[in-house]
Amino acid sequence: MKTYKVYAIKDGTVIDHIPATKALKVIDILGLENEGILTIGIGFSSEKMGRKDIIKIENKYLEKEETDKISLIAPLATINIIKNGKLVEKRKIELPDEYINIVKCPNPNCITSKEHIINRFKVINRTPLILRCHYCERVITEDEVEIL
Repeated sequence: MKTYKVYAIKDGTVIDHIPATKALKVIDILGLENEGILTIGIGFSSEKMGRKDIIKIENKYLEKEETDKISLIAPLATINIIKNGKLVEKRKIELPDEYINIVKCPNPNCITSKEHIINRFKVINRTPLILRCHYCERVITEDEVEIL
């Protein structure tokens, strides 16, 4: 019988392969603080990553907008869907070609800073992550990303 280090869930979502120390950031950007039972594992050994974090969210299945937000912090993460205690779906996070209303433009002169317009950023490069604002064409790197 397999011994688990993190509590198993019956129904919900497991976010695996989060870079070490980033689990709390993922919880913050998804607004999961009051979402019910969360199980967080920080600093687990990983053959692929050296160290990784894991989050288990009971009775919640993530929407595309939520996985798009995760891709900004943990582009190599895996989403596992659990139903009745069994893994029914496993998929890698996918970086979209464009982020819509997820990333804030840091340019104070951008129209999105002055008007109520949906932010749009095109992915210019995936590794390292580089984005370009649709409106002012400001280019930002992963370190400059501010999630709405």
